[in-house]
Amino acid sequence: MAARNPREAAVSVTSGKYAGVLSIIRYNWHFYAASLVALAAIGVLLDLRLLPRAGEALVIAAAVLMAFWSLSSLLVSYYVYDLRGVTRWNWVPGILSFPPRRWLNIHAGLDQSTVILTQFFPNTQYKVVDIYDSREMTEPSIARARRLHASPEPVVAGRLDALPFPDRDRDTLFLLFAAHEIRQPARRTKFFREAARILAGSGQLLLVEHVRDWRNFVAFGPGFLHFHSRGEWLRVARGAGLTIACERRITPFVRCFLMTRAAE
Repeated sequence: MAARNPREAAVSVTSGKYAGVLSIIRYNWHFYAASLVALAAIGVLLDLRLLPRAGEALVIAAAVLMAFWSLSSLLVSYYVYDLRGVTRWNWVPGILSFPPRRWLNIHAGLDQSTVILTQFFPNTQYKVVDIYDSREMTEPSIARARRLHASPEPVVAGRLDALPFPDRDRDTLFLLFAAHEIRQPARRTKFFREAARILAGSGQLLLVEHVRDWRNFVAFGPGFLHFHSRGEWLRVARGAGLTIACERRITPFVRCFLMTRAAE
């Protein structure tokens, strides 16, 4: 059983050679514990020889997949977060169209980036918005991360359909491993329209996510369903009147989209 929500790695701990993968285990320990229990139970079942051969073959196949995805999710997470250092965010300034002056960092319960962004963009005006809603975002890993790591910056609470800022108030919005927590398509559409509303006419929105593709399926197994497809991100962008100015793979498993307002 692979971790259902591997993004929660997180990367809230930024120091240490294995900080990212250790955070994944810490926030998703129940999935890995369940995998170990299930594998042990399968071992006992096979040892007792209570199943017909066809049944044993199916059980063995399930055990192999469970063990593979448990291990691969940790190896890929180490590669993404620790070895490649995606969440050290040092690649962000180079992908933006311009240095932010008035920016907003929007997260869904776990702020893994504001402190670093303020180092990249000093002497700027910024706010941090938390769109976490326990009624819609029910992953236990998020709740656990919120309990363990309070936000290091003052936070403004925001609703998905009502961000507390006036029209065209910010030149840059950051959505870094956060928007996938909005599970309902209609709610995602509303949220991106609201984000576009507060984005200045020449502004930029940086979206960073794992995507639901074959690479993340190989890495995370059924856990890849927690991500959204590239096509879904393009859909919500179009629905909000945004265009893709730049699209890039940060690793084979992580993709970023730099969005701007469509021409009016």
